[in-house]
Amino acid sequence: MKKIRKALISVSNKNNLKKLLSTLSKYKIEFISSGGTFKEIKKLKFNCTEISKYTGSPEILGGRVKTLHPKIYGGILNKRNNKSHKKDLLKNNFSEIDLVIANFYPFEKILTTTNNHSKIIENIDIGGPTMVRAAAKNYYDVTVITNPNQYDDLIKELNLYKGRTSFNFREKLSEEAFSETAYYDSIISKYFNKFTKKKFPKKKTIPMNLIEILRYGENPHQESAIYSTQKSLNLKQIHGKKLSYNNYNDIFSALIISKSLPKNTGTVIVKHTNPCGVSALRDQLNSYQSALACDPISAYGAIVSCNYRIKKKLAIELNKIFLEVVIANGFEKDALKILKRKKKLRLIDANNLNTSNLSNFTSNFNSILIQSPDLNKFTIKDLKVVSKKKPTSDQLNNLIFAFNVCRYVKSNAIVIANNKSTLGIGSGQPSRLDSCKIAIEKMNKFQPDSFMNSVAASDAFFPFVDGIETLVQSGISAIIQPYGSIKDKEIIKFANQTNTVLVFSKTRHFRH
Repeated sequence: MKKIRKALISVSNKNNLKKLLSTLSKYKIEFISSGGTFKEIKKLKFNCTEISKYTGSPEILGGRVKTLHPKIYGGILNKRNNKSHKKDLLKNNFSEIDLVIANFYPFEKILTTTNNHSKIIENIDIGGPTMVRAAAKNYYDVTVITNPNQYDDLIKELNLYKGRTSFNFREKLSEEAFSETAYYDSIISKYFNKFTKKKFPKKKTIPMNLIEILRYGENPHQESAIYSTQKSLNLKQIHGKKLSYNNYNDIFSALIISKSLPKNTGTVIVKHTNPCGVSALRDQLNSYQSALACDPISAYGAIVSCNYRIKKKLAIELNKIFLEVVIANGFEKDALKILKRKKKLRLIDANNLNTSNLSNFTSNFNSILIQSPDLNKFTIKDLKVVSKKKPTSDQLNNLIFAFNVCRYVKSNAIVIANNKSTLGIGSGQPSRLDSCKIAIEKMNKFQPDSFMNSVAASDAFFPFVDGIETLVQSGISAIIQPYGSIKDKEIIKFANQTNTVLVFSKTRHFRH
């Protein structure tokens, strides 16, 4: 146990200080502080020694240098059982500092309020992280507090041990302190990478916050947690069981498609991260029923993501099958009441989700692949009609819809669509021809009367004529694919021979 006699307090966040100071005073702990913290402590009517008086050195450089002094760091870093260290303290008339309470300038917050580079730079804390690192390094003898959320734990510890702290407590706080300084520095590093437009620096630090420790990973024997570069995911779970690793994977897959559809329009059904039905019809009920019709068997136990506020009529329909998760841009009161009848059904409000400034991370073998997401909006400028037969306005709209969905399907991907709804989806096959056959099979199985004027999209070019030939033979009237194959001329020739509309895209859209 280590008795605390002297505490250095220097905090940017001055909330909840009074209760803590009262406890410290109860155990006759002396306070030293600086700047605004010193004024706050005096305002709260507690005795405190200003650091400039304690060190004999004034604050300089407009407050940039306050705590950077040998008397401060000698007091923090000395090993209490080291005779040489004790000798140095006596020689220099330094005293031990047993507790450091510091939190940092709000650098992360300031980034949300200004683009002024000079102002941002002034909010890089130097003294706070330096003191925290020193105290955390010397946790055998020094207690370090880096967050107001830790105040109650410190109060409990001091009351339990009569003004002392245990080794295990100090060790735990040390680990948290180094995580805090590392996170703080990573935010600064991220800002400078963005400021200097360096997307892929030689050393990459990614600031992330723990959102939740999950029950397990993809399988029960795997450990798992979810972290985010933001403080929260901006997804609000309002009902149901705790989300799992697989739930989150499916939720993200569903949301990225939902948010690509027109505002407040469209329904997406996802199973094992692949869409098994998508519709961009404006009417809620029609949209859901059209998405469901694409593959009603796969929809069992799936996730439904609605890019709109769910109403009562749709809630009644959703409750007719087993679903894991329902996502929406809010729920009307009556709809929520109906959906909550299923106690385990997870309901997620994604109304506040922001899909701008995203990065995609894939991690394996202790390495991370990073890329920007495939989110560009499709326009006619991105497409080129290469067949003699030109698409009608409806065909073109359906081609763009199918191609948009196609980029969110695991490669090799084929999407058949009509009336802004999917009819068949072939996903995740090593052979593009096999994906064509699966998409056709799904269409013929569940919607055999819908092939008239249907269109198809491929996420990459057809390497041979056999894929496009299979689609045309099934009744597909128009096809969109990226160009770039040495067989492009043969495919154009086949389209012209069969009076099929063929549109080329400038970009491919693999999703592995």
